[in-house]
Amino acid sequence: MNIRDKAKMGTVISSRVRDDGKIVFEVCVEEAEALQLAGHLSNIHLFSENNLDITTSISGRGKNEATKYFLIPKSIRVDLNTKKKVHCQKVETKTKMMFIFVMDKI
Repeated sequence: MNIRDKAKMGTVISSRVRDDGKIVFEVCVEEAEALQLAGHLSNIHLFSENNLDITTSISGRGKNEATKYFLIPKSIRVDLNTKKKVHCQKVETKTKMMFIFVMDKI
């Protein structure tokens, strides 16, 4: 079994530094995870689950707690403009659900 067979989420299987200082990664992901890119090959961001060091909660409100809110911890709430549009994506693997929220800083 090689490293490509062991990948549950994504795995960086090689990296190299280009002459301009940028780093090129070769990444192995499950087909379902790759399909969630919907053919988009730019504006890709990598992150590791191993760096998740802030915990938070989900709050439920309304009848039978039908409305769910992700609570943003105070420690990372700085300069948050609540009038900006927020975009969201749900990324799923076999064992995890990741919710990604994106908004412009300015």
